[in-house]
Amino acid sequence: MSFLSIILIAISMAMDAFAVSLGSVIKIGPGPRPIFRLAFHFGLFQGVMPIIGWLFGYTIEPYVKDFDHWVAFGLLAFVGIRMLRSGLSKNQDESKQDPSRGWTMVLLSVAVSIDALAIGLSLAFLKITVWIPSLVIGLVTSGLSVVGLRVGNSVGKKYGKPVEVFGGLILIGIGINIVVSHMAG
Repeated sequence: MSFLSIILIAISMAMDAFAVSLGSVIKIGPGPRPIFRLAFHFGLFQGVMPIIGWLFGYTIEPYVKDFDHWVAFGLLAFVGIRMLRSGLSKNQDESKQDPSRGWTMVLLSVAVSIDALAIGLSLAFLKITVWIPSLVIGLVTSGLSVVGLRVGNSVGKKYGKPVEVFGGLILIGIGINIVVSHMAG
């Protein structure tokens, strides 16, 4: 596999994390630490999932392929609906729950990296070693997440709750796209 192919795969894998980063920044606390936490975890999960897929190879594929899209959709919809509720609520305290902490961060990280599991499975089927692609996918995802968080931060300060609602809709849309792509493909 060429390095250009690896970069293109990494960029396509990172788009979900980039979109989630754009919408999540509204709730992140001030300073670089929360941005680092979210970008690090997105990159970590995106980098580890292909390794898991590769290790399981064809043995897990028959069990996962029938419902992986529903798992991704469920996680993204759950977090997206929470963001919608928070963005539409009048309660300011609820809207300050930081997605760079706790279970929300874990759910977001898993949700944006489910498709990377399939990449690992594909690499196993093609007899391609997973280490370099996983590293590149993780680094590109972290980098694009930081960009998404920075861009979202400037937009979020200006527009606040509507951007949070938009972010929730993006998550739900990504989940729907995953299911539709799986059903059509």
